[in-house]
Amino acid sequence: MVEELLHSGSGWMNFGIFFLLAVVLLLVVLGFVTYAILAERKVLGYMQARHGPNQLGGKWGLLQTVADVLKLLIKEDIIPKAADRPLFIIAPIIAFTPAFMVLATIPFTEKFQFADIGVGLLYYIAISGMTVFGMVLGGWASNNKYALLGGMRAGAQMISYEIPLVISVLGVILLTGSLNLNDIVAQQGETAWFILLQPVAFIVFFIASIAELNRTPFDLPESENELVAGYFVEYSGFRWAFFMLTEYVYMFAMSSLITVIFLGGWLPPFDFLGFIPGAVWFALKFCFVVFVYMWIRATLPRFRVDRLMEFAWKVLFPIALANIFLTALIKTLFF
Repeated sequence: MVEELLHSGSGWMNFGIFFLLAVVLLLVVLGFVTYAILAERKVLGYMQARHGPNQLGGKWGLLQTVADVLKLLIKEDIIPKAADRPLFIIAPIIAFTPAFMVLATIPFTEKFQFADIGVGLLYYIAISGMTVFGMVLGGWASNNKYALLGGMRAGAQMISYEIPLVISVLGVILLTGSLNLNDIVAQQGETAWFILLQPVAFIVFFIASIAELNRTPFDLPESENELVAGYFVEYSGFRWAFFMLTEYVYMFAMSSLITVIFLGGWLPPFDFLGFIPGAVWFALKFCFVVFVYMWIRATLPRFRVDRLMEFAWKVLFPIALANIFLTALIKTLFF
């Protein structure tokens, strides 16, 4: 555990170790974002019968995203004259910071986790909900009607879908009796993966997570055919890159959380495969979840905004409530 490593040294040494590990994790996440974008473009190209990036970096275009990042960093940083300058500047940071903070409690393996706290799942849900402030502020501070509409859509969508997302995991909490992510993984080792024990919860959670990530078919806050580019339409260069970075860092975090809660984390599917390191199992499950996100983006059309909200309140919310009732009933009668 990272916590055990920190307890073994002095105050300044602990701070240095923690800072170094945080920087390493940030670099790993940035590497993931760089090549997740490339992978998504290749997957979309393959599924839609067209070419993905294939020029820079050989046949697979391995340097295309690197070139795109460099282009964004050197582009002119434009701030509209009528914008609320302080809020316009700070909004991308407010959106990105929670996306990185939530990684602190996710147990990637049995021995690698930054903070093993008793309410790790609650921490994730509470911190991740703060990102919407950055999106709404970015839309409002831009002094642009399209951006404001995108920000309002982002706020309404994320708040609405966070309710079924949170309620869906209550079934897992009922079966585990804990909000600690390590306890949730351990419980799956004793019984079965929660994707088998809580299939309805998994489906609701996964659908709501797509809306939380603002990904197709729930990308209404940035729908270009209605809002030009949504809440970040006035942003350019590295500030725009912060919003894009937020989406992919959250995909990293959400895929990790789904792996931990529903797919057994670092645990193998069968005991006889236990000789394979837990980090490998976690990576395989994580990559599968990321691929499904990309697959859905390649195949499903965008929702209409009124149907998007109806789906959250009239479909997912009642199903999540029914799942809690059924789980509590089964646990009372049979356990």
